[in-house]
Amino acid sequence: MTDGCSRFLSPNGRVAPPTMTDHTNPPGDPLGLHRVIPEQGGVLPLPQRATRVDNDAAKVFETEIVLDVATLNVDAASFRQMEEASGNSTDGVAELVRKTVRERGKQHNPVTGSGGMLLGKVARVGSLAGDRGFQVGDRVATLASLSLTPLRVDRVLAVRPPSAQLDVEGWAAVFHSAPLGKMPSDMPERLALAILDVAGAAPQVARLARPGESVLVIGGGGKSGLLCCAEARRRVGSEGRVIALETHAPFVADLRALGICDHVIEADARDAVLVRNEVRRVTNDRAVDLTLSCVNVAGCEMSAIAATKDRGRVYFFAMSTSFTAAALGAEGIGADVDLYIGNGYAHGHADHSLDLVRALPDLRAVLERRYA
Repeated sequence: MTDGCSRFLSPNGRVAPPTMTDHTNPPGDPLGLHRVIPEQGGVLPLPQRATRVDNDAAKVFETEIVLDVATLNVDAASFRQMEEASGNSTDGVAELVRKTVRERGKQHNPVTGSGGMLLGKVARVGSLAGDRGFQVGDRVATLASLSLTPLRVDRVLAVRPPSAQLDVEGWAAVFHSAPLGKMPSDMPERLALAILDVAGAAPQVARLARPGESVLVIGGGGKSGLLCCAEARRRVGSEGRVIALETHAPFVADLRALGICDHVIEADARDAVLVRNEVRRVTNDRAVDLTLSCVNVAGCEMSAIAATKDRGRVYFFAMSTSFTAAALGAEGIGADVDLYIGNGYAHGHADHSLDLVRALPDLRAVLERRYA
């Protein structure tokens, strides 16, 4: 663990419900069912799947940690969708966030189905949440999606498109099962928040990439893409090959300047035939062992699959991914590849990703320039 960032705790989904003792307030369910508003037919889904959750700050539950919210870090696919829907108006994005939170009690984009995460300060620790190690006043980031986090937004103070962040005044409740982490003390909070937003990506690369393999990162110039490229470089070693594909010219330039990739391809990730051909061009007509999709637009599933060799692996980290398009598309072209759905959580993922950036000053400089 790293000093200043050693409390990234989660009960890992196997915690037994806390027992009720002599408390004035109800305990609440560890998974957050007490905040779910029942749907038609009496169905009670888990909070992330729920259409609406109860964001009434006057209700107090002893398993919750309550936060004063300072910043919302919206996921890239959701922020892009809101920009397009509002004509690239920051006021429009702010209103869409306010509307979603009013209607759903959480920042759960009804179009993309995704959320993001937030930065805040601990305002209250329930008597049954003391085992998590947080104290009132701690600066923390939620490591679970905003799509399940009860949230109230009182004011939007600023919208920052380059980092997909909104500074706000608001309130949030963190369930006992939801990952939460203290902010590190050795880097700007906005930078740390940007890294933590995609912290699940690099640890998954560490699990999937093997020495000597070829790895393709589609959307390699974004936040998650940069971390994936850096982690892939560490894992495949000098005998392996790291290829990044990026369409945004400034991000292409950053990737080339970093020097962590053997090849940087500037191309539209939605063009599967072009992507396949470009990858084969730089690999002596070979497909890659592992492809990581980190894009923030829809329609890139087949590019990832077509570029991957028979019995290779494709990891979809992007929230814009369609499972149907990936599964049926692979079947349609006879691609026998293993498809992995991105999971934003992995044991120790926050410290892993922060340490990765700490170890690479040039990568940190790029991220700090963009997001801090």
